[in-house]
Amino acid sequence: MSTEPLTAPAPLQLPDGRPAASAWSLDPRVRHLNHGSFGAVPRAAQEVQAALRRRMEESPVEWFPVQPQRIAEARREIAAFLRAGEEETALVPNASGGASVVFGCLPHRPGAEILVTDHGYGAVTMGAARLARRWGGTVRTVHVPLDATADEACRAVTDAFTDRTALAVVDHITSATARLMPVDRIAAEARRRGVTLLVDGAHAPGMLADPLAGLDADYWVGNLHKFPCAPRGTAALVARTERRQDLHPLIDSWGAPAPFPDRFDHQGTIDATHYLAAPAALAFVEDTWGWDTVRAYVTALADHAQRTVADAFTRLTGEDHTVRVAMPAPALRLVRLPGGLGATREEADALREEAARELRVMAAFTSFGGTGYLRLSAHAYNTPEDYEHFAETCVPVLTDWARERRR
Repeated sequence: MSTEPLTAPAPLQLPDGRPAASAWSLDPRVRHLNHGSFGAVPRAAQEVQAALRRRMEESPVEWFPVQPQRIAEARREIAAFLRAGEEETALVPNASGGASVVFGCLPHRPGAEILVTDHGYGAVTMGAARLARRWGGTVRTVHVPLDATADEACRAVTDAFTDRTALAVVDHITSATARLMPVDRIAAEARRRGVTLLVDGAHAPGMLADPLAGLDADYWVGNLHKFPCAPRGTAALVARTERRQDLHPLIDSWGAPAPFPDRFDHQGTIDATHYLAAPAALAFVEDTWGWDTVRAYVTALADHAQRTVADAFTRLTGEDHTVRVAMPAPALRLVRLPGGLGATREEADALREEAARELRVMAAFTSFGGTGYLRLSAHAYNTPEDYEHFAETCVPVLTDWARERRR
């Protein structure tokens, strides 16, 4: 347990002095400590999306022929936010959908190997396994310790490359373990070795100011519904080589003959207002506080939250619950749970539901290597008091649950 004094950052406020949370429609009777899983859309963006839906329903025959043009305009703004080229950026429903596009469009490699890490997001890893089955190949999982430095993490992945490795899938920011991976260095070695690299950047947009800086990966996917607070169903697929012309959307529509990324703007009669309202969410945060201010705030808040909650567990168990992650993500932190809680993904998911039901707290529980963790995830609407409440009210209950389950 740390003996240094805790310094809590001052909560963010709206220009009129109201708490930042007033800009969201989150249920005030619940503590929302898990922005990282499903995000939260500001009222301003919800209102824009609702207005767009009204226009769509007022005259569908007018709306849908020009919808691809509207999507292209939103795509340009999203590409600028990511500091990516417009010509290399397509919009997809989510990061898993973008990965599925890549898996479906790669050339057939009979018997080839796909490399993943043990930090990989389950759905994307499942997609890689399905591709391996189509190829008649294999998936190999590389272990990267939580406390691996950038050098160690890079070597763990790149030393595993063999002549059979056709594709590597590596997270930019890991979902279950809240750490950064040195994807720029892994990409450089993959390029040198002729290994195709897909970077799963689901959590990277917004949390990193320039997520694609120095990254020479073949493909990168990132969610806009997480840290950037866009309506759900909004993500970007960035392809920086000529291979992008082999990529096609999951739905073939009238834009199929168009080049990448224009063909992705044609998706038939889907409700694409989530794409169109995404720039409003990005602009709301920038105009209200500035993205740099929010990133600095959530990093300080995540540090405070981790120490507050870990120390609360330690006072009750006498054990160290601080998790030493060598490359922590800015807005995400881990706290080790007492033994008996969340040791598997299924147990962690069940604990999330139990905490929501019994404690009125929306929190993320994860597992890695047979150990359960609380994954703290902060955003502008969170305050130090959120985590102090969790430490005072929820930690004792979780500790009791752990003791009961060890009996």
